Amino acid sequence: MTKIFIVDDDVFFGEMLKYHLQLNPDYEVYLHSSAKECISQLYRNPDIICIDFGLPDMLGDELFRQIKNAYPDLPIIVISGQENISVAIDFLKQGARDYIVKNEHTKELLWNSIIRLNENIILKQEVADLKDELEKKYSFEKTIIGQSESIKNIFSKINKAIKSNINVSITGETGTGKEVVAKAIHYNSTRKNKPFVAVNMAAIPKELVESEFFGHEKGAFTGASEKAIGKFEQANGGTIFLDEIAELDLNIQSKLLRALQEREIIKVGGNQKIKLDVRVITATHKNLAQEVKKGNFREDLYYRIVGLPIELPALRERDQDTLILAKYFIEQFAKENKIRALTLSADARKKLLKYSFPGNVRELKSVIDLACVMAEDNEITAEDISFYSIEKESEVFLDKQKTLKEYTTEIILHFLKKNNNDVIKTAKILDIGKSTIYNLINNSEIKKL
Repeated sequence: MTKIFIVDDDVFFGEMLKYHLQLNPDYEVYLHSSAKECISQLYRNPDIICIDFGLPDMLGDELFRQIKNAYPDLPIIVISGQENISVAIDFLKQGARDYIVKNEHTKELLWNSIIRLNENIILKQEVADLKDELEKKYSFEKTIIGQSESIKNIFSKINKAIKSNINVSITGETGTGKEVVAKAIHYNSTRKNKPFVAVNMAAIPKELVESEFFGHEKGAFTGASEKAIGKFEQANGGTIFLDEIAELDLNIQSKLLRALQEREIIKVGGNQKIKLDVRVITATHKNLAQEVKKGNFREDLYYRIVGLPIELPALRERDQDTLILAKYFIEQFAKENKIRALTLSADARKKLLKYSFPGNVRELKSVIDLACVMAEDNEITAEDISFYSIEKESEVFLDKQKTLKEYTTEIILHFLKKNNNDVIKTAKILDIGKSTIYNLINNSEIKKL
């Protein structure tokens, strides 16, 4: 609903304008016969004000100035019996959106003027709403769910990243949310109104990476029928996210290093230098330092991109975050499918906590979505939860020469390694007492790494 004030001491003329405008059901029109009355009603927050130049208690230019001083962005239309061009020009210079002369065409002119202003108001509101939605969507406290100490440490590092333009390198197992973190950094930084461009190195054939990065000129190579803009140029002013950076071919690594050092690129088949202002965020599930030692990754490029390192914890290292995330995914599923949110039974919670989730948060979401479909009534039970893990089988092989105690020791050792020597978590997963593990360690039957 667009709220419109008409300020005119000619009651008949004002009522005529009000009646005409209210033919549009989206307009809410208020008529005021004096400047003082208009000022006293500004608390209603009008969207548009139409003021008469000749008011009994105040000249229109004085009322105009008072409103503009209090509400600089409020659109004002001046309606006057004066056809003096200089007066009209003076009002328009001061910020009036239109100047309409009183005659037999006034109501039509006012109608058209308000339509134009209202379109701008709606457009501005849509932009503001989109901006608010974007900020809500990528507010990292809402997109990165959890309360564990390890995730709070990630929040701290993200906070540091958004306060500068330092490059960021994100590491972590597959499914831990590396792109979510990259977006959270970009959309909370000073670059948030500029592009965020994501590039997955593993998905691009190495022959096309240079063109994908830097673009190409028409005819630069077979099949280059049109000029193309590369990802770096698309991201200019914003952020480029290079996912699975460890998969980048060594030959392209040198060209990427040069682009980052010189802060400029040249399209394939071209000779014009294009200046860059791009923040680089990289991600990989591999240990990049180890890749440098193996000769798979350039050391100089490594130091150029490492910047602020953020290592995302695996879900199994995040304590009770599994249940917090499960509740969040249940609520999201209910919202998207327009159903009532389900609850998790005690046995379902226990089953989730026992599982190690090798696919991390991504796997948990998949498991919960399926459980929501399978559940009956209003509760998810353990029977509704299915794991389709592609986790490697435990390297515990049957050997006729081993005793049950030796097998038990091997199984406990396997899960201790898997859970970074966390005795409590291992005991929960295996459903055994902590003392059993501590006794094996104290008796040197298990050497804690």
